[in-house]
Amino acid sequence: MASPINAALCALIATAFWGLLGYAIGRHLFPRMLALGAAAVIGWAVHSAVMLPIYLWIGFSPIAIAASGALCILASGFSLSLPAPASEAERSLTIPAWAFAAAAVLALLPAAAILPKFYGAAVQLADPVFDHSKVALVDAMARLGLPAINPVFAEAGAPDRLVYYYLWHFSAAEVALTLHASGWEADIGLTWFTAFASLSLMMALAVWLGKSSIAAIWVVALATAGSLWTMLHWIFHTDDFTPVLWQPIGMAGWLFQATWVPQHVMAASCVVASVLLIASYTRRPNLALALTLALVVVAGFESSTFVGGVTFALAMAIAAPIPFTATGAAQRLRFLVGLAVAALLVGCLIAPFVLEQLAVVRARGGGNPIVVDAYAVFGEEFPHRLRRIMDVPGYWLVILPVELPAIYFAGLIALPVVLRGAMRRPEKLAAAMFACLAGVGLVVSWLLVSTLGENNDLGLRAIIPAEIVLIVIVAAGLTGTPRRVAIAVTALAGLALSLPDTAAMLHDYFVSEGEPDGKIFAQTPELWATVRRYAAPNVRVANNPLFLEDLAPWPANLSWALLANRSSCFAGRELALAFAPLPPQRREAVAAQFARVFAGEGKPDDIHEMATRYDCAVAVVVPQDGAWDHDPFAPGPDYRLAETREGRWRIYVRR
Repeated sequence: MASPINAALCALIATAFWGLLGYAIGRHLFPRMLALGAAAVIGWAVHSAVMLPIYLWIGFSPIAIAASGALCILASGFSLSLPAPASEAERSLTIPAWAFAAAAVLALLPAAAILPKFYGAAVQLADPVFDHSKVALVDAMARLGLPAINPVFAEAGAPDRLVYYYLWHFSAAEVALTLHASGWEADIGLTWFTAFASLSLMMALAVWLGKSSIAAIWVVALATAGSLWTMLHWIFHTDDFTPVLWQPIGMAGWLFQATWVPQHVMAASCVVASVLLIASYTRRPNLALALTLALVVVAGFESSTFVGGVTFALAMAIAAPIPFTATGAAQRLRFLVGLAVAALLVGCLIAPFVLEQLAVVRARGGGNPIVVDAYAVFGEEFPHRLRRIMDVPGYWLVILPVELPAIYFAGLIALPVVLRGAMRRPEKLAAAMFACLAGVGLVVSWLLVSTLGENNDLGLRAIIPAEIVLIVIVAAGLTGTPRRVAIAVTALAGLALSLPDTAAMLHDYFVSEGEPDGKIFAQTPELWATVRRYAAPNVRVANNPLFLEDLAPWPANLSWALLANRSSCFAGRELALAFAPLPPQRREAVAAQFARVFAGEGKPDDIHEMATRYDCAVAVVVPQDGAWDHDPFAPGPDYRLAETREGRWRIYVRR
């Protein structure tokens, strides 16, 4: 079971190492205050983007990690010994220490939500742990090295390479190997680190644009905002607005996103840092800026194709004229050559990810992975043609105000004020590009739909860069701008109305609902420790994909994902949606086959296919499975019983 102490150690080591490295790089690129705020994001992005291909070459081991880490610390010390350019105008700007402390406390909420909660003999898990079932990726990389294998599914004759934007999980595996922590503990530590790094970057940008240290604490306050759905449910005495409205897809605010999908939040932070680097490069083009920009862009893409790839590419295509026209004619050629070199480096580093993901799209049946389809707001209460017309203003006037109550309208008021205030300062270029990024993020969530899964993950995550920018803009607008009263009233009203939703969210994260599976889950660490005695690190294990399915809001094999530290031959339908390169019909057939076996209805051919086609070297049966009373493994020639414990488990090993 994950230890809070080990998770905290992972968080502290990650922050110290990547923060030191990022500040050593950033102090030569930005004013001191910006370098300090962006340090964690820059350090993580540069180090992770560089080390992933290097570890593919030299091997991914504790010795390699320690050696590369020592070199990075020495290089950081040397960089810190060199003089850095200083701007007299920026020396008075600082982020107060208490603002960093507040950010550290707020970052505890996403991390603590992923921890197991002990209630007597039971262990309960909060709903966001469902999306952290990717702990299995972290364990697989720490256990088997690189290139990363697919721990969720295997099929004879098919490659078992992991095809996913896994850079964030790779960095968690680095931490796990360094500290001998579990993948679950490293995931919790990296969740805290990601939230803190994102908040630090936002605080630095808000202080820089608002020219006031007080903007930093506004960032922390605005980041706590939830949505208005809970308040609306109270007002109208209903939990469901259909058929007037479609069920919302749940884009939600920064705190929700940081808890559920820290990898996408880190990608969004890299996107925002990339915009800042482009603005700095426009004013002062040099090789160090171009290389850093390239690596941060790579890190954003390899952490989230939707955020760091699609959203960032579209935003920069729209914003491209801004830095181009801001560059003097004499430096324009140098500017373009530098960006071309950076783009070439980005293309070389992300090419393997792009090619593999295109191959997966083909394997899943082809088709366009992204389609244009406007966000559906209004329900079947309205005629189809009318509601499709109403959906256009409905997204901007209903969904965004409800999902982002503290920053949407306040951001619309603050944005022109901040832009106008920045026009006569060096910040004008960055502010204009941030505005483009926010607009594109909102439009992508409005118009584009990803088709590879059952959820519109593109729409759900493309909004995160916009949320970050809006938090920054509102925080900056609350300090010294002519319309600060209007901004404050709008933001504080939205924040106050969203607090019931924030409170409900935290209640769901930290208060047990008493699921009966919690007592069984508390006993599974012993089960998986026993399985590991029979399963070598590189073999695959079969267990019921629906085991303890009530632990999560969707059926997921969480016991295996969090505790097994062994790959699965089929970990379940929900995980296969994300990681198995299978067409939908084939995926459903495999899910039905495994469900049939562990329900006790498996045929000899099913068991033989598990042993041969799906490479299941070990099979686990527990009393909660129908196979416990109608065991299809015992009579067949493919498996032998290796160990049994009365009323607890049976472990079979392939003959």
